[in-house]
Amino acid sequence: MPASETRNVLIVDDDAAIRTSLAEAVSEWSAEVRVAADVSGALARIAERVPDLVFSDVRMPGESGLELLRLLRERAPETDVVLMTAYDDMNTVVAAMREGAIDFVMKPIALASLHDLVERVFEDRRVRRAVARPKDDPTAYAMDALVGRDPQMIEAFKRVGQAAAGNTNVLIRGESGTGKELIARAVHFNSRTAKEPFVPVNCAALPTTLLESELFGHTRGAFTGAVGARRGRFALAGRGTILLDEIGDTSLEFQSKLLRVLQEREFYSLGSDVPERTEARVIAATHQDLERLVADGRFREDLYYRLRVVEIVLPPLRGRSSDIPQLARHLIHRAASVTGRAEPTLSDDAIAALLQHDWPGNVRELEHCLTRAIVLAAGSVIRPDHLGLQERRDAEPELPSLDQLERAHIVRVLAYTDGQKNRAADILGVSRPRLNRLLRKYRLE
Repeated sequence: MPASETRNVLIVDDDAAIRTSLAEAVSEWSAEVRVAADVSGALARIAERVPDLVFSDVRMPGESGLELLRLLRERAPETDVVLMTAYDDMNTVVAAMREGAIDFVMKPIALASLHDLVERVFEDRRVRRAVARPKDDPTAYAMDALVGRDPQMIEAFKRVGQAAAGNTNVLIRGESGTGKELIARAVHFNSRTAKEPFVPVNCAALPTTLLESELFGHTRGAFTGAVGARRGRFALAGRGTILLDEIGDTSLEFQSKLLRVLQEREFYSLGSDVPERTEARVIAATHQDLERLVADGRFREDLYYRLRVVEIVLPPLRGRSSDIPQLARHLIHRAASVTGRAEPTLSDDAIAALLQHDWPGNVRELEHCLTRAIVLAAGSVIRPDHLGLQERRDAEPELPSLDQLERAHIVRVLAYTDGQKNRAADILGVSRPRLNRLLRKYRLE
């Protein structure tokens, strides 16, 4: 359990021995465990403090655990409820899950299973908090928080406004570190569904099966290790936005399932044959050349067009160097707030050093560089030696990026063909439409 996490668990059971044994076990993983012998006692405990998690027996004198579940759905909808029973009653199981129980377990409960269940519930709670809209800074993703006056960025900001006005799918493209998630959040938090959740998912970080489980959820026993049912990110997103980051790195198998979600607006949890509806807007982001992946048969063309209803292209930082001084001051202000240090100023020499750097890591690299400089600067001024850029140039060979090599090659071929684009396309081995897209990408039109 993270040190900063507070857990409050309530155990409701008319059997004193079960109450005691469960309380002793759960108290090892929770900050506070309280007990009650029946529903009326549970309600008294809840009135004192609303619990995060409730374990409740189903059959008890007086009102049942199902009735407690219904009351909690009305009075404390954020509380997770696990119902327990020693009886094999499938109707009760179905009713419990339909009424919103997070899980249903049979007695006796193995200690290892109990521990896994508690950890899973609180991990899901952590995810739900993470995808909720930040309440401490409601203007964090307002349009005036997006920094840049380069014409390419102005065009991107226009597209953010256009995308926010509707509820269409959006495709955000740009190199790693250019701020694709920031732009996705700006689309969401300036839309009509801004009060709904924003749910980011890094598609490249998970293999296909785990990615499907993460997005669509799974039923208990759907695969090895699925000790309980789990809601997926589409369900958590509700009517909000789900960001599928690095969509270009997904498998064709996953792409087929995602296409169906976009077409039918429904999905299936792993292990379930009951469809669930979704109203979430999908924003996809990638650093990959999707047209090339489509041509190579590694990305579905129909999915590409489904995602690319509105396209936002973010330029690399080296392509918008005029924005660097303004962007650097913005990042210094933010980093100083996070580190709790006084906000320093950039010397003219430091600005010159920032402008001379190539920034292969884009805005993310610039942010890390300036955060380091704030920590190292003893006074109120950041000098070039605080940035550490010369150390990197001395330690690393100056190698061009793939984009730089591709652009230079296109320039050479166009010079060889005296600007004849059809001949240039033949030599480059690409279609004429593909060449036109490359010319726009590298601003060679």
